[in-house]
Amino acid sequence: MIYFRLLGRLVMRFFLYLGELAALMGEIAESLARGKRRWRQFIYQIAEIGYRSQPVVIVTGAFTGAVLAAQSLFQFSLVKMETVGGALVSVAMLRELGPTITGLMLAGRVGSSMAAEIGTMKVTEQIDALRSMAVHPIDFLVTPRILAMVISIPLLIAESAAFGILASYIVGVYSFKIPAPYWNYHTERFTDYSDITIAIVKGLFFGLLIVIISCHQGLKASNGAVGVGRGTTDAMVYSSLAILIFNFFLSLLMQIIFPAGFVAN
Repeated sequence: MIYFRLLGRLVMRFFLYLGELAALMGEIAESLARGKRRWRQFIYQIAEIGYRSQPVVIVTGAFTGAVLAAQSLFQFSLVKMETVGGALVSVAMLRELGPTITGLMLAGRVGSSMAAEIGTMKVTEQIDALRSMAVHPIDFLVTPRILAMVISIPLLIAESAAFGILASYIVGVYSFKIPAPYWNYHTERFTDYSDITIAIVKGLFFGLLIVIISCHQGLKASNGAVGVGRGTTDAMVYSSLAILIFNFFLSLLMQIIFPAGFVAN
């Protein structure tokens, strides 16, 4: 009996959490429609989310593409199909690895930072001070981060995928001695604009998940520094789990809309 009570408690907490996220999303939608634009905050968040995230995204994307190329070429060499290694890396980086790896890196770097900053403002009553000055916390803290993420994450995913594909080219052509014309031909033949569309769509979903979950954890922080630390950890963990779970369902949906395996003429 105790196990059923525990399961019921977990289910209730889960749906309560979803309800809190839905309420926050409603406030964000209202802010986007009617709220005051905080352009200085928006520009600051562009720099924080986009510009300062470039090194970790580029390094992660490059080495992901390089190791994927190396592992695939080890196997393709057994069946004399090394020239299609570039196509595999290109499609994988655009459809799956680029958006997912970038999302996970941003969840760790940006999401935890958002939760910590907003959580600190909450426990030190700075958010209450904003309300006392007739400044809506959602307008000031959340909406600029949403807009900055929507602008930044497609560019970060493009960088991650581009450097991953470039690194795979270096590994394939210079390490495995595959002729560059064959490598480029198969890469261009099996890569389509639909792959780029999938990367952008997934990135936008992942970016929204990161901001909503992280800001929610910051806004509900309590119990001083301990609460801020717990909220920061939860923001990173919940954002990462949400990205991985949503990625599965988005991949199924995108496969229906943009079937894999299309070969351009």
